[in-house]
Amino acid sequence: MRRSAPLTTMADREGQGSPTDSRTLLRDAIAALTDAGIPDPRLDAELLLAYAARLTRAQLLTSPRILNDLQLARFNAMLALRALRMPLAYILRRREFYSLELEVSPEVLIPRPETETLVSGALEFIAGRRDLRILDLGTGSGAIALALAVHAPDIAVVATDISPAALVIARANADRLGVTSRITFVLADCWSPLDPATSLGRFDLIVSNPPYIAEADLASLEPEVRQYEPRIALTPGSDPLSFYRRIITGVADHLEPDGSLMLELGYGQAHPVSEILHLTGMHELAIISDLAGIPRVLHAQKAPTL
Repeated sequence: MRRSAPLTTMADREGQGSPTDSRTLLRDAIAALTDAGIPDPRLDAELLLAYAARLTRAQLLTSPRILNDLQLARFNAMLALRALRMPLAYILRRREFYSLELEVSPEVLIPRPETETLVSGALEFIAGRRDLRILDLGTGSGAIALALAVHAPDIAVVATDISPAALVIARANADRLGVTSRITFVLADCWSPLDPATSLGRFDLIVSNPPYIAEADLASLEPEVRQYEPRIALTPGSDPLSFYRRIITGVADHLEPDGSLMLELGYGQAHPVSEILHLTGMHELAIISDLAGIPRVLHAQKAPTL
C-alpha cells in the first residue's frame, strides 16, 4: 500500500530546522491545513500542536520546543483528521460553551455560540426564583442543561435524549462539573420516555434546541457538519418544523400553570414557529435575537387557566 509522505519532512529537506521542532511543525501544518481548505488554518494548527505537546497555546507560541516521538505521532494523527475536515472539537474532544469546558464526540452535536442566547434567556427567567424544575428536550452533550445547573444552583433539571451514546457524554460532563445530583438524565423520544416506568411530569421551564435543518439543505453545509455531526441532531427530515410541532403540541401537558417554553430557532423560522404556537393556545412572550441580530429564541407561556 502506498504511503503518503509525512507532513514534517519539508523543513528537513530545505535545511530549515529539525522536522520535530515546534516552529517547523507549525509552519508545515498551517500549509497542509490551508491546502485542505480549513477556514482558520493557523489557529487550528496551533491548538492541535499545543494539545499534542500537552502545552497551552501560549506556552507553545512563547517557548518553542522539540516534540518527542509520541507527541509527534499524536500530532500527525490529529492533523490528518483535521485535513479530512473532521471538526476540531471532535479531535480535541472538547468545546467551550457558556464558559464551561464540555466533552464532545461524534455522538453529539457540537454546541454553538448562538445556543448561548437560549441559556441567557433561560437564566433571566430563572433569576430570583427558587426550587424550579427545568426540562431540556434533546440534551446532546448536556450543554444547555449543564450551563443552567451550574449558573442556577437552586434548580433541578431533567435532560432527555433519544441517543444512549449522547446521554453517556452528558452524564460524564455533569460528573466533571459536579452537578450530577441535580440533573436526571432520561432516554426519551421527545415527550415519550423509552423506559415505560419513567414519567416526565410537569416543569416550570422547558427548553430545547431541536433539529431544525431541512434534510435537503444538509448538502450545502460545510463538510465538518454534513460529514461528521450526528444527522439525528441536525435534521428532523424533509420538514424542518416537524420537531417544533411535536414539542409545541405536547408542551401544555408538561408545563406548570405559569410555566414557560424556550425554543432555539433556525434562520427565518421565528414566524412559522410562532404560528404553530398560536394554534395550540400558547402565547408568545418574546423573540430573542442572538449577537448577530438573528431571531434565535422563542419564549412562550402556557395560557393561564380561567
